[in-house]
Amino acid sequence: MASQDWVDKDFYKILGVPKDASDADIKKAYRKLARKYHPDQNQGDANSERMFKDLSEAYSVLSDAEERQQYDAIRAMGSGARFTAGGPQGGGGAGGAGFEDIFGDLFGQTARGGGRRTTFNAGGSNIPPEFADLFGGGSGFGGGGFGAPPPTKGADRTASTTISFAGSINGTVIGLREPNGEVVEVRVPAGVKDGQKIRVRGKGQPGAAGAGDLMVTVHVTPHDFFTREGNNIRIHVPVSFPEAALGATIEVPTLTSDNVRLKVPAGTPSGRTLRVKGRGVHTSKGNGDLLVTIDVAVPTHLNKDAREAVEAFADATKGEDPRAGLAAKARL
Repeated sequence: MASQDWVDKDFYKILGVPKDASDADIKKAYRKLARKYHPDQNQGDANSERMFKDLSEAYSVLSDAEERQQYDAIRAMGSGARFTAGGPQGGGGAGGAGFEDIFGDLFGQTARGGGRRTTFNAGGSNIPPEFADLFGGGSGFGGGGFGAPPPTKGADRTASTTISFAGSINGTVIGLREPNGEVVEVRVPAGVKDGQKIRVRGKGQPGAAGAGDLMVTVHVTPHDFFTREGNNIRIHVPVSFPEAALGATIEVPTLTSDNVRLKVPAGTPSGRTLRVKGRGVHTSKGNGDLLVTIDVAVPTHLNKDAREAVEAFADATKGEDPRAGLAAKARL
């Protein structure tokens, strides 16, 4: 499948560049090799034609920052699990114009409910515009073009799917069923954001130079406790008044189902946010932080001893006014 191609093909090796190559280095390498292996320069040479297709595929991925991030993440993930066709048959329709999310993600967020369907649209060009001169459009190298442009790939298609919050954090694999029964495997890398697009190569409309791609928009189900802010994760944690006033060390939950110990400084007010470095979302580009917002809990019921203790505290601090200067701040 197309996503398996990303696992099997080393695009950096094809272009002859290191994994940390800059955009300029990638562009330079592609221009040099595309000229060498262009079909108009090597007519009848099947090896050159195959190499030219591999070069174009490698450049289209590595020259796009988002796709390059997805490619690096999928390569790091490895070959993973495989799927075979199965489950309910997709609904019919003229021209095979839909997908059915038959597996959902691997973290229990099923997508079968109600037979949700996904539609696609065609559009887009697959020839990098900055290399138009390589394909007969302009002066080319040395003032001459290479003749008529080669056949183009088919148009891209679009689809959408919904995964669980856990699937977006850890990465997952889903399967989309075509109306003809074919299952399209979509590998979702760890750290994917709500609304992010995943490219499945070769699953678009057919064309003379090969099929276009399938662009899958991923929607993420919100979590009841964790809130994502970029690559950071925010949580709200209640503490008692003594813990906030005197200081304490508490345990807070993380994305990996374990707890971390967090020091709450003495005098911490409600609403203050404390940061735990590196315990947010993990992606191929780095790790976010865990943002812990402190909520001071006020008891709703006090027994006799507690009430007397609070009254004694109020008497001991009656000279303090937390609203001092508030009127001056409110002046227009």
